[in-house]
Amino acid sequence: MSVEFLTYADLGARLNISAAAARSLARRLQLPRTRSDDGKALVSVDMAEVRHTPHPWSRRQAGDVAQLTTAIATLQAEIVQLEVRAATHRADFEYERERGDRLMAELLQANAETTAAREAAARLEGEVVALRTAVRAGSSEENHGHSARRVGHLAASLVEADRKAASG
Repeated sequence: MSVEFLTYADLGARLNISAAAARSLARRLQLPRTRSDDGKALVSVDMAEVRHTPHPWSRRQAGDVAQLTTAIATLQAEIVQLEVRAATHRADFEYERERGDRLMAELLQANAETTAAREAAARLEGEVVALRTAVRAGSSEENHGHSARRVGHLAASLVEADRKAASG
């Protein structure tokens, strides 16, 4: 009957259990405890008197492990499905983003063409107004030549605007 002073970790190593289980066993057996110089608890134990064998896992615990393993496998499969779904959504997002960029470029181009057409229309309207006032002002020979030139410029402007619209 040799009494030894062991820490919980040492007792657990001797009995093939964890330090926490060794502490619980020492409390259950009401083994005397003291403190070492470094502050660790020492248990006074006679190993010949301690008859402890670790219990094997019960069926319930083994079932829990199997159930948890199955749940983990299910969750991992779900993660894979979600990653595939996310990749599909990402591809859709990229496609729509590129489509939106193309549409924005077309819209900006159409806006620029509309602005140019409005400016051309305003200029042509100004020329038409100038011709009408010139015709109303008089029909002298000099005025008639000037009006004819202006009508020629107006016709040329219309043809040029029409060509720009057809090529754009």
